[in-house]
Amino acid sequence: MPKDRPLRVALVAAEASGDTLGAGLIEALRAQAPDAKFFGMAGPRMVAAGCEPWNRAEEVSVMGFFEVLPHLRRILKLRRRLIERIVASGADVFIGIDAPDFNLPAAAALKRAGIPAVQYVSPQVWAARQYRVRGIRTAVDLVLCLLPFETGFYAEHGVNAKFIGHPLADMIPLTADRRAARAALQLPEDKPVLAVLPGSRRSEVARLAGPFRATAAWLRERKPELTVAVALASEPLGELFRSAAGDARMDAQLIPNRARDIMAAADVVLTASGTASLEALLFKRPMVVAYRMVPLSYWLVRRLGLSRLPYFSLPNLLAGRQIVPEFVQEQVRPEVLGPAVLAALDGSGLPPDWYDVCTAIHRQLRCDASTAAAREVLELIRK
Repeated sequence: MPKDRPLRVALVAAEASGDTLGAGLIEALRAQAPDAKFFGMAGPRMVAAGCEPWNRAEEVSVMGFFEVLPHLRRILKLRRRLIERIVASGADVFIGIDAPDFNLPAAAALKRAGIPAVQYVSPQVWAARQYRVRGIRTAVDLVLCLLPFETGFYAEHGVNAKFIGHPLADMIPLTADRRAARAALQLPEDKPVLAVLPGSRRSEVARLAGPFRATAAWLRERKPELTVAVALASEPLGELFRSAAGDARMDAQLIPNRARDIMAAADVVLTASGTASLEALLFKRPMVVAYRMVPLSYWLVRRLGLSRLPYFSLPNLLAGRQIVPEFVQEQVRPEVLGPAVLAALDGSGLPPDWYDVCTAIHRQLRCDASTAAAREVLELIRK
């Protein structure tokens, strides 16, 4: 730890979930190092927590093998300049939050320059392309793991990794007040509510808006009393959702920046895969999970055997069995998703113990993660 000046921390977050994690980490670090300075690539929550935004997280929020290609030159140039600026800043540590394709090469360059490097959120190397663990071992000094089974994999490959729990498990109460959430959103108290979460990345929303909106319309035809609330990560994503949904008709409320309130208010959730599905688990809400990729990307995943997992959604991965229905690629259409949502709503499409399993997972992940992450980062710097 530097004793003659404030701690200087460089961070990079490239999407909404990383922005949330980064904000919690900044607050926890400041509690232990009040004069610390934070800078790098940040979203609005990190900026509000006190991070100086050299770049905005949404500048590199692109996912998929081929989706990134039109943006590749710009992203590489941005990363190169960011690395140069971090080196010049005299940062005491670099923390890349998720986004491993962007952050791990940056971490490797900064580590070579003498700056300790941390990857906050493990890449899913335990699921696909396990050879990548060698690059992680070279690139970073520490991996902060949000899921309990990840540290065992890293130990087998000689990577310094610590399980810290998941910050969302700390933020979300064990029992959420559905009535209060509905009152806050002005949703009807006595009608069933469907929460629709099409993702936080533009590419996700573009692929899921159409089938999700069509599914909501399918459901409203069969259950007219259903209230539909669409959770959007930002106002611009609302415009994208409307345009990408095309001609699909849907009577719904589009609500930006209130995803957790919407899930708390819901009776059932239709969600993209990823962090949103974990949040639905933590709220103990019945859900249906969907995932779509660019067709060529999906073909590569299947053809080359890049995935080794029986499931893709976090609820099922954490449970070690299927506790929620999940659908991928050509299955993501209203005549498949609609009946699954209705079955989840009445309970017939879920195992009898799904609520108890979700509660047990919530307790396991509730470890005051941001404080634990800050402690591990400061210990790394001291060493």
